[in-house]
Amino acid sequence: MSKQNRTLFNWEDVRVFVALARYGNLSAAARALNVNHATISRRVSSLEAALGEKLVERRPDGYVLTALGTRTLASANDMEKAAAALGRGGADDRPKGIVRINAPPTLTQAFLVPRLARLPAQHSALDIDVSSEFRNVSLERRETDIALRVGRPEDGDVIAKHLATLQFSFYASPKWYRRIQGGAIPDFVGYDEVNAHIPESVWVMQHFPGARIAFRTNNQLSQAEAARAHAGVALLPYFVGRGFDGIEMCPLQHKPPSREVWLVTRRQDRKTLSISTVADYLTQLFADERELFGAPPPEGPSIES
Repeated sequence: MSKQNRTLFNWEDVRVFVALARYGNLSAAARALNVNHATISRRVSSLEAALGEKLVERRPDGYVLTALGTRTLASANDMEKAAAALGRGGADDRPKGIVRINAPPTLTQAFLVPRLARLPAQHSALDIDVSSEFRNVSLERRETDIALRVGRPEDGDVIAKHLATLQFSFYASPKWYRRIQGGAIPDFVGYDEVNAHIPESVWVMQHFPGARIAFRTNNQLSQAEAARAHAGVALLPYFVGRGFDGIEMCPLQHKPPSREVWLVTRRQDRKTLSISTVADYLTQLFADERELFGAPPPEGPSIES
């Protein structure tokens, strides 16, 4: 596109571009903004015309940002946050706007949501958006502002802080526990085929080759429910197993390994008040309730990648 054709850009075009960059495809962006596919395409094309260059390229599996698109996204995301904060009004010295957090499903549902939901009551201009996925969403693409990772993060220009060490154990119903004490070979409750790559699933298969996986599901809360219903033995994090009625710890011959929980933020957001407020809250939350997870995290500095 010729730079001579540049025109003033429209804020709605910017907002749509941010959504397409964040979600990577027309359908997801359209659902997030409650518009149709044509609107997404038209708005992004309008912004490209205003800037005079392509921002996205279409691929078979979705859209990817051009070099200019990546640079534009950082500024566009700042505009989005500023617009949200402006809409909230109020004093400039308080956190405001939306902070998006992504964490694994079990950590989100069994620990994070009921505790993090208290934060908006403490800050009337701060809104929280929590999503849960197994995949590592991209901080660089602004898919989230704060990510909680199980396992050492491998993101790019980020600050990563160790929050907790997750200890695991096997849990079973009293009925299955008695059977195992009597010498029975355990059946297991595990992950479905789509999630068979998850480290806990791989570890069970390596240490109990040929074991029967009697019940499969895609998350640990469902696995705890299945164990309570006598389907078999489930490998669960302490913070799930300890708080689940109807199951008890059931040691087997192999001791499961632990995993680490890390809080990850973009380096350039370290001074953004809304993000730092939520990050500090999460850090204190895990510190206050570390006994839920097993061994406390080791003392040490944050890691800057």
